[in-house]
Amino acid sequence: MTNASLQEVKTRNIGGIEDHAKVLSSVTRLYVAASRLDRFGMGVLRLGLVIVLVWIGALKFAKYEADGIVPLVSQSPLMSFFYRYPAPEYRQYMNREGELNAAHRAWHESNGTYTFSRGLGTVIILIGLLIALHPVLPQVAAVGSLLLIFMACTTLSFLVTTPEAWVPALGDTTHGFPYLSGAGRLIVKDCIMLGAAITTMADSAGQYLYQLPACTKKITSR
Repeated sequence: MTNASLQEVKTRNIGGIEDHAKVLSSVTRLYVAASRLDRFGMGVLRLGLVIVLVWIGALKFAKYEADGIVPLVSQSPLMSFFYRYPAPEYRQYMNREGELNAAHRAWHESNGTYTFSRGLGTVIILIGLLIALHPVLPQVAAVGSLLLIFMACTTLSFLVTTPEAWVPALGDTTHGFPYLSGAGRLIVKDCIMLGAAITTMADSAGQYLYQLPACTKKITSR
């Protein structure tokens, strides 16, 4: 190979390396930009928790929502004592969403279905409001996230205690574990809620600890 040919090859290689470096530089800049979104993402995560908790908590005052959680609550060792009648008596009194059956509603009234649901809704809304206090009272928001951790763990326990969380054996081969029913798919999403609660609790606790030196300095200077 002549010197001219070697020089041409070197020039092409150098040009290729420079182009590759430019691409890497552009990709790196994208990653740098993405890494700066952590605080914004934390804010969106916290806001999302507040919206979901307040909204779902408010829906617990609606009778259709109260009816829907009966299979979960009535078979949970942690919560079944809130209802008057034992499982599985509820199965013959279940209403479809949007359905009005006066006899079924009367059974749920006597069962304590709606009283419990309103109490649960109040607790869920309270947790959401506690988390919303992060900008002014991060120590209180951390407590709210801790309560949400307990709530998410309780909800996930329904996967073990609620048969309706799994596809029933009605003839198809896909039933039982790991085939989640509609209810089961809603329950398992609380894995995300649990992770979000742990993350926001850590962030709120960190924010509170970060403020402590400044607070101590103000107190000692008086």
